Amino acid sequence: MSIENAAESWFHERQSAWLYRILADCEPDLAKRSLFVSLGASAEEQAVTWERNGGLTPAFIAAFQPSARARLVAVLLRRLGPRRMKTALIAMKLRGLSVYGGGAPTPGHAMPTSVSEVGARHKSMGGGNLRAAVFGVNDGLVSNASLLMGVAGAGATSGAALTAGVAGLLAGALSMAAGEYISVRSQREMFEYQIGLEREELEEYPEEEAEELALIYAARGMDLARAREMTYELVKNPEHALDALAREELGLNPDDLGSPWSAALFSFLAFSLGAALPLLPFLLGHAVNQAAVYAAGLSGVALFGVGMVLSLFTGRNAFIGGLRMLAIGAGAGAITFGIGHWLGGVLG
Repeated sequence: MSIENAAESWFHERQSAWLYRILADCEPDLAKRSLFVSLGASAEEQAVTWERNGGLTPAFIAAFQPSARARLVAVLLRRLGPRRMKTALIAMKLRGLSVYGGGAPTPGHAMPTSVSEVGARHKSMGGGNLRAAVFGVNDGLVSNASLLMGVAGAGATSGAALTAGVAGLLAGALSMAAGEYISVRSQREMFEYQIGLEREELEEYPEEEAEELALIYAARGMDLARAREMTYELVKNPEHALDALAREELGLNPDDLGSPWSAALFSFLAFSLGAALPLLPFLLGHAVNQAAVYAAGLSGVALFGVGMVLSLFTGRNAFIGGLRMLAIGAGAGAITFGIGHWLGGVLG
């Protein structure tokens, strides 16, 4: 390995150790704090290994300073706490963040009891896609219905209202699609970068990676000796070990990463479906005031239904959820109608 690569690896380990110390200081839970102290010590040991094998000079080592990005993350970590900074810490490639996954292991990712269960892939049941679809429909429905109420309040003709509604549908759907594409693409790029670094480390020092993974399982309640037995056996299968390391060290779930293009198309269609609903009365050729009334009624029924469906995810009363969503949509529509009516009078 070249001295440049050795210096880069050394810097990463030193910076990780520095961040682990701050993370440990910010963590009130003793078990988690102990985990991060241990991971920090491991990073320091690996940095020393790079110092010895990479031919790094004492002057170079003494000049170490964390990056500006790491210093910013440290400031926010002290202010916001580890849980709120989990994503940023993952991006800095700190390990062990799966301990912030929400408490006790879930049925979908239970604590392993044998090597065959460590890192085992768990397929999503699609609840996330359904939830995203409902929210996409809701966004399209509220935004375009409000737009149409504002245009109708301003005294526009049916043709002008229809044109504004179609423009609002396309603009909103394209914006949602672009945002979803960038989000999923960025998430995938982060995962690919992180997993690439993890693969290199697994090849360079598998025993250290096994020890780090064992410490994580110990922090989650497993006997340390048993955890070490499993993880040292696990690293004999690199691909299986890599999957476990991604989940447990980096807090990443490979099964949750979809195609950016599929996510963008899904978001576009969901938003368009909701936004098209209040357009229907205008497409049927009704007068603008009559079409606005029909659109408001149709949107109200749809919003009530969306609120009831969302109760499946919140666990709240479906009727109350429907009324709350109806009230939110009605409030947004009334405000935009009032503003549109005022602007129509002012602008003539």
